[in-house]
Amino acid sequence: MRIILTGATGMVGQGVLRECLLDDSITEVLSVARSPLHQQHPKLRELLIPDLANLSGHESKLTGFDACFFCAGVSSAGMSEEKYTALTYDLTLSFAHTLASLNHQMTFVYVSGVGTDSTEKGRSMWARVKGRTENALLSLSFKAAFMFRPGFIQPLHGIRSKTRLYQLFYDLLTPVIPLLKGRLPKFLTTTEQLGRAMIHVAKSGYPKPILDPEDINRL
Repeated sequence: MRIILTGATGMVGQGVLRECLLDDSITEVLSVARSPLHQQHPKLRELLIPDLANLSGHESKLTGFDACFFCAGVSSAGMSEEKYTALTYDLTLSFAHTLASLNHQMTFVYVSGVGTDSTEKGRSMWARVKGRTENALLSLSFKAAFMFRPGFIQPLHGIRSKTRLYQLFYDLLTPVIPLLKGRLPKFLTTTEQLGRAMIHVAKSGYPKPILDPEDINRL
């Protein structure tokens, strides 16, 4: 498979990239991002563009791919609904529309989150926007589309969050993660499990389009 990956510099994207490079069935990973990865691998290529919402002029480099793992995203903390919508719904759908027109047999995998509101009518702003994004993606002309809703994600293999506060949170929780896994196994996953599950649905599909942490860990 040939894979397009966004968000490869973030914690989730780093984990997904690692699993893609380790998987023998994947022959190429194209990282589409604003900044370079500073990483080299025979399978890895990079397309650096200033705005993910504007792929004009890059279409020839985005054709012939089997799947897109969309791991780019921002926190809604301190952000207005208008700004969060622009960076979540508008950007994602612009990117996805272009890929759908270029790769009709593509599987699109979107990293969302537990608590996303499919009705788009709930009280939580981020959940409504994520739900709207998921619903719009599921209506596009991809071969298949899957919405991943992980809960707490444990970074493995030296992967770290770019956000200092988040990384501090992970560092503080590290000693109790085994206990949390025992008590709340349905709400925790790892960067490794997430990456492997995304590769699985790209290869073989899944019976339902929205996957919760239990589905992700099962795969």
